[in-house]
Amino acid sequence: MAFGNFDQNKAGGHAMAEINMIPLIDVMLVLLVIFMITAPMMTHSVKIDLPKASSQVQPAPAVEPVNLAIDGDGHLFWNQDAVSREQLQQRLQPLGQQADGPEVHIRADRNVAYHFIAETLADAANAGVSKIGFVSEPDTK
Repeated sequence: MAFGNFDQNKAGGHAMAEINMIPLIDVMLVLLVIFMITAPMMTHSVKIDLPKASSQVQPAPAVEPVNLAIDGDGHLFWNQDAVSREQLQQRLQPLGQQADGPEVHIRADRNVAYHFIAETLADAANAGVSKIGFVSEPDTK
C-alpha cells in the first residue's frame, strides 16, 4: 500500500507539468461578479429639476466703461486724459467702492514693458476694482 498517491500506475515523485485552471477560473468569476455589480453604479445619474428661464436678457443699465490706455513709454491715459500713477490711484478709489461700478478697459501698447501693466493691475486691485478687461485690435491678416 502506497501513501500519498492515488494513481497506482504512475511512478511516484514526478511533478505535474500541466497548469491548474480551477483557481484562474475562480478568480475570473469573482471579477465578473464584481464588475456586474459595480458597472450600473458608475452610470447612475442624479435627477435634477432645473428652473425654466426665458431667453430674454434684461439690458444692464448703461454705465460707460472707463478706458485706460498705456502707451509704449508707460504713460497712463484715463479716457484720453494724461494722468500720473498717483492720479490713477485716486480715480480708481471711487470705482472700487461702488457695487456696480463701471468696467475698466485697459488698452496697452504692444511695446509697453510688462511692469507698467502689472503696476496698473495692482493699483486697481488695491482700490477694489474687480471688473477689468483687456482690449486688443483684431488681426487683419
